[in-house]
Amino acid sequence: MGTVTIGVSIAVPEPHGSLLQERRTGFGDAAAHGIPTHVTLLPPTEIEASDLPAVDAHLTEVAATGRPFPMRLCGTGTFRPLSPVVYLKVVEGAEVCAWLQQLVRDASGPLVRELLFPYHPHVTVAHGIDEDAMDRAFEELSGYEADWSCTGFALHEQGADGVWRELREYTFGGPVVPPQAARVNNASGQYT
Repeated sequence: MGTVTIGVSIAVPEPHGSLLQERRTGFGDAAAHGIPTHVTLLPPTEIEASDLPAVDAHLTEVAATGRPFPMRLCGTGTFRPLSPVVYLKVVEGAEVCAWLQQLVRDASGPLVRELLFPYHPHVTVAHGIDEDAMDRAFEELSGYEADWSCTGFALHEQGADGVWRELREYTFGGPVVPPQAARVNNASGQYT
């Protein structure tokens, strides 16, 4: 069967997702057309295609433990000079994203993986383009804001053409929580 490259992410919903993808393309990021706007929970990871059923079962379990929570993006940041990335900051929901990505990569599951950098939830708006374009992205989107209720995440596969395609969406199993009530207890990693 061979290997496949997968990723797990939280989609940025419409109209924000398409608008940010268009802006990213406009800054000169050639790969943007093939990358839906998202917050990463598992970066691109190569696995055996035969492991996809185990991955699906694991992600189903992770989703069952979660429940909807508020997400909010506000302002820009950058990982330069360590990495050529400009991003939108996740100013609400970051703790839950960090908790979810730990569950996705948990040692008891099929997606154990070390990260190259400490996990930092964000939405990439420019990557690997010239410095002037990176500066322009940073400035032009510095006032951008978006918020929504995150109800789940998705598994994607990168095709041979470089385009990321959704394989399956995973909806959280818990009840809807009012925005002001969704918080993660740092000590236990559970919602409070």
